[in-house]
Amino acid sequence: MAVDPPAVIPSLIKRDSLPTRDVRQPAKRLSTRDSRSKIQVQTEVDDAEDHRDMKRRRTSSEAPEEPQGGQEAGAQAEETAIAARITAELEAYADEAEADPENSPWDDLDADDIDDPLMVSEYVVDIFKYLRQVELTTMPNPHYMESQKELAWKMRGILMDWLIQVHVRFRLLPETLFLCVNLIDRFLSARVVSLAKLQLVGVTCLFIASKFEEVISPSVSHFLLCADSTYTESEILQAERYVLKTLDWNLNYPNPVHYLRRVSKADGYDVKVRTLAKYLLEISCLEWRLIAAPPSLMAAASIWLSRLALGYEQWTPNLAHYSGYPESALVPTANLMLNYVLKPIRHESFHKKYAGKRYYKSSIYMREWALDRWSEETQVSLVRELPRLKVEIRIEREQMERQLQAEQAAGAEDR
Repeated sequence: MAVDPPAVIPSLIKRDSLPTRDVRQPAKRLSTRDSRSKIQVQTEVDDAEDHRDMKRRRTSSEAPEEPQGGQEAGAQAEETAIAARITAELEAYADEAEADPENSPWDDLDADDIDDPLMVSEYVVDIFKYLRQVELTTMPNPHYMESQKELAWKMRGILMDWLIQVHVRFRLLPETLFLCVNLIDRFLSARVVSLAKLQLVGVTCLFIASKFEEVISPSVSHFLLCADSTYTESEILQAERYVLKTLDWNLNYPNPVHYLRRVSKADGYDVKVRTLAKYLLEISCLEWRLIAAPPSLMAAASIWLSRLALGYEQWTPNLAHYSGYPESALVPTANLMLNYVLKPIRHESFHKKYAGKRYYKSSIYMREWALDRWSEETQVSLVRELPRLKVEIRIEREQMERQLQAEQAAGAEDR
């Protein structure tokens, strides 16, 4: 598995802290006579200084003080210009045509890998076409919880958060986690499970997925330690046979990580975008509303939303072609991911995993980016918010470019 080089995701600009209050010690109380004399002397001194200031001529080096009203008027004029720019951009955005996966002009990026046998550039297009067909056969029932008598969606989230913790402890591949989640959902779609056996199903599916994906899989005893020896080794092995028989031994699940790498190729293998997309993609393991989304759609939506959060608002023809989805098809799935981020943190292991330096604090950055634009627990509609978001990103990028040019010009003058 390729290891991404370290990179730094840009942090948000924090608001300036409020100025501290000026706390002064109370002055010593003066007598009435002393007070009157001091006030009279101070008044005479102030009058003399005012008289000298009025007589003194203003030199050319002394610039007149700009009134506060002028600064406010300038700021108001700038805000009016930005609002007019946003209105004009919104009207132009309505006429923009989105990139089509097939008809828009795209570049053949696989031609560069013709000499690399590991990239199988001759067959890669056919491989992903086949995976798009197979993924529809391994989809769980998105409403399977209605047939479960003792379970609820909240319990599924708690189980997945615990499995993420076990997955991190064993340092397993990301493909192992997504296969495990798919096995659990497909099994619960076919069988009614009691609450007492839910953890056994989770441990067993992670054990099956690790043997399928990992080079060196943890043994049953390791999983027993993680489950605090709640079950015996024979129970896990018996559950393994029962799960595989229920799923008809079909483990041919097109992993969303494969699609993520494919789309990332059209993005120039941007490490910051791909790392943030991994965090967004893993939300599908916890958010039950994303069960109905195919793996290819989840991977493309995570790349799209991560690019938007990092200031890349364009869904280029290359991205549309290599993901297989136009931008309009990605918005509903990305909307579910964004609304999950805006909710209070409920899955601590998942948030803590992506808050570390290894993943460049992706969970912290994404949450701050979302809360900087909407309040917590807001149900955002990206269909309505997307045009304004794109316009604001363009204006902010132009302002940063002008500021950079001004700094470079100032540095050139200093030389």
